[in-house]
Amino acid sequence: MSPFRLTDSFRNLLRAAGELAVKESADAILVLVDGSADWPRLKTSAESVLEGEEGNSSQKPRFLVAVSTTEHLEEAQKAGLAGVTVPIENLPIHDRITQALLEAVADDLVASHATVIVLYSGFEPDVVDSLTIVDLSERLRRFTGRDLRGLESVVPLPVLRTVVDLALEIGREGREGKPVGTMFVVGDVRRVLSLSHPINFDPVRGYSRRERNLMDSKVREAIKEIAQLDGAIIVASDGTVESACRIIDAPATNITLSKGLGARHWAAAAITRATKAIAVTVSESTGTVRIFQNGEVIRRIEPSLRRPLVWREVEWEPPIATHQTIEPKMEAKVDPKPDDSPAAARASPKEDS
Repeated sequence: MSPFRLTDSFRNLLRAAGELAVKESADAILVLVDGSADWPRLKTSAESVLEGEEGNSSQKPRFLVAVSTTEHLEEAQKAGLAGVTVPIENLPIHDRITQALLEAVADDLVASHATVIVLYSGFEPDVVDSLTIVDLSERLRRFTGRDLRGLESVVPLPVLRTVVDLALEIGREGREGKPVGTMFVVGDVRRVLSLSHPINFDPVRGYSRRERNLMDSKVREAIKEIAQLDGAIIVASDGTVESACRIIDAPATNITLSKGLGARHWAAAAITRATKAIAVTVSESTGTVRIFQNGEVIRRIEPSLRRPLVWREVEWEPPIATHQTIEPKMEAKVDPKPDDSPAAARASPKEDS
């Protein structure tokens, strides 16, 4: 990856961002930087622009960078720049922007209602050539029961809320300091079981229904341990865990998901398209919780913040490029687990992001 270059074009774009920040009363300017950079020079350029033509520092927005590694972030911080780390592998640009903004909110670099101007590489790799304005007050809102109440589902709201809250805890805390990714499939149990099969042993087999019901806090703690194992956790509409460590066999045909989502999310989409169940996934890499229904992501919740927030997805049309890569449709069986990468998708793909 080539080092980030402070070209005249970038300085002009940064200057335009500074002028726009004043007009829009923006709170921050965020630059997505691929690779290393001359961080002191970048800081000097930013300070020069952000002073503004009128020299009114009271309205000066905060300047932030989003980098791909902790090493680059440490270098930027040594130069006096604030920023966040966002891995770039397998993530389309709109997902990188989203993740960078969420990390900035989580780290208290910007408020959840802030207006942020984002500079990024929209057309050419390693060239910051595009600018967008994001009003976080329109994209983020606190997660409440109303977000679940509007779902048309046979699953009772208290049970669905319990499963989602459990997923948020797993996404936020992991287990024993390690990130954990998992998937819950709730409702339409007979159909779900017929479209899945056990990996090997079932860790909940042999326990009474009372000992497997998620409405009991002790059971929820036990399920956090099971969530570290491969496979999906199947939950009945009354909150009883019917089975765990299951591979989803539903075909992932006629399903469209964002690039960067891996096998776990494909499995969730597939099983909810083939049944009346609702699937709740936890991403191992980010902790993000997604709720699936009828083959689609209907809610995205970020648990890493002090209060879980729902992110409203942007309708995104990527720039027209000189060439396109057409990804093959997944027709294979789907096993929801572990390495948080689409590269894990194979004849019986495992895991997601």
